[in-house]
Amino acid sequence: MNKVTKYIIKYWFAYVLGILFTVASVALDMLSPQVTKRIIDNVIIGGDLDLLPTLLIIVFIIGFGRCIFQYFKEFAFDIVSSRISLNIRRDLFKHIQSLSLNFFDKNNTGELMSRVKDDVDRIWEGLGFVGMLIIEITIHTTLVLFCMYQLCPTLAVIPTILVPLMGALAIFMEKKLGKVYESISEENARLNTVAQENLAGVRTVKAFARETHEIKKFLSHNQKYYDLNMKQSKVFIKYYPYFQFVTKVLPLVVIILGGYQVIHDKMTLGTLGAFVEYSMNIVWPMEMLGWLSNMCASCIASTKRIGKIYAEEPMITENNQPIILNSIEGNICFDHVSFSIDNKSILSDISFDLSAGKTIGIMGATGTGKSSIINLLQRFYDVTEGNIYLDNIAIKDLALKQLRGCISLVMQDVFLFSDTITENVIMGKRSYVNQQEVEDASSKAQASEFIEKLEEQYETIVGERGVGLSGGQKQRISIARALAKKTPILVLDDSTSALDMETEHLIQSELTQTASSKIIIAHRISAVRNADEILILENGKIVERGTHETLLQAEGYYYKTYMAQYGDYLNDIDITASVFCQRGGAVCQ
Repeated sequence: MNKVTKYIIKYWFAYVLGILFTVASVALDMLSPQVTKRIIDNVIIGGDLDLLPTLLIIVFIIGFGRCIFQYFKEFAFDIVSSRISLNIRRDLFKHIQSLSLNFFDKNNTGELMSRVKDDVDRIWEGLGFVGMLIIEITIHTTLVLFCMYQLCPTLAVIPTILVPLMGALAIFMEKKLGKVYESISEENARLNTVAQENLAGVRTVKAFARETHEIKKFLSHNQKYYDLNMKQSKVFIKYYPYFQFVTKVLPLVVIILGGYQVIHDKMTLGTLGAFVEYSMNIVWPMEMLGWLSNMCASCIASTKRIGKIYAEEPMITENNQPIILNSIEGNICFDHVSFSIDNKSILSDISFDLSAGKTIGIMGATGTGKSSIINLLQRFYDVTEGNIYLDNIAIKDLALKQLRGCISLVMQDVFLFSDTITENVIMGKRSYVNQQEVEDASSKAQASEFIEKLEEQYETIVGERGVGLSGGQKQRISIARALAKKTPILVLDDSTSALDMETEHLIQSELTQTASSKIIIAHRISAVRNADEILILENGKIVERGTHETLLQAEGYYYKTYMAQYGDYLNDIDITASVFCQRGGAVCQ
């Protein structure tokens, strides 16, 4: 709530203007019954027809003035609420972007989309149209009661009693609705998540013929969403008739009691007419109380949910005065690094040195912590024990932007945006990556061949997450993205798994010519065999390390992997050589 208050304070001047326009509009509205009183008493009963044109001109001026002030009132509130919602959505998105990966591990995409879109829209309504009506009703009711007491204090007691009663009923209803709106919003987030996941994975759904299951799952959440909305409607319709009943009865009571006073000459007919008009004016605020309490409950619930996100703090932060290096060579050192999440050990006592321009390969079975090394290097998470150094500086002391900016990462799960191939390669770095560099990087990544066959070539729009491209094509664009960045450190996380051996060999040849320090995570021996050092991970620990040749001689995990991938090929060579020897081949001499 404090966050919203800050925005209101920031734009206080616009709200003050809106309130002044509201006061002017309502004040003019209060003059109308006074004119009615004069017309009845002086013109109709008194017969002063000469006064009628003047009174009609006043009615016209009141109507015209109300139109002008109402326009500027709504314009002021619309402008300021739109501006505040723009800022809230912007700042909320920035805050979400600043949070560490552990936050996204706990919160799904659909829920966050609901917060950024639906909940901000509810706040927009609360600070705009709904807030405007609340202010107008408050001013309107106050002035109406004042004018009623000026005309007839005895009759004014009736609305004075009813208004606070209706206000108390509105507050009671708002509390009832507030709990329901919390549940509605949560279920809306789940519904969004189910729909988003289903649409994003529609090919998987169809491949496994899961349409019926997914429809049932969606309908289940849709039914819960419907039930909660029906529950909200039941609360609303349970109490709203009370507001309608009072608004219908009040003018009738005023006419009866006021008529009695007119008959006994305690009130003029014009005064009664004016009082009835005032009673009609106080009716619509009462009618609005139920609806406004409904909208307020929704706005308050949304504000609380957004407040929970603002309460989240990034787990990864940089020092107040981080070190910014003039240049980065690319020397990396893992010094006895251990890493745990929720008391579960992921890495244990990892140590290695990677000199600038050199290559290190990392292999191991799935789940042994290979990708965690990359996450720690980029400070997506912080180490539990030990330290990581970049050019002899602990990465905790470096600016996050410089640290992550000096690393080009080709991820195992390739993500392409729904944009042109050029934009997917540039990744927002158009200021220092030109089209020629995009094409050169694509050529090195062996992507230019298929790109140039497309109708619009580099300006071809790829679908969401690269829909329409094969796995190998997406990987090659991802590699081109990393090469175009030209950073001192290049990380490839199983980045050639979808490529054929020939294409992989061509890309590996190009990579060996880059001056970057390279970390290559792979399951294929071909991807790491030329590395200066190869690490074998098992259960989060380094169990083997060395070059391709020394690891083969050790006949451990690496040797077994090598034989599993190349055993048949080696056997074929041995058989061919044996046959050749039997025939007196020179190779046997």
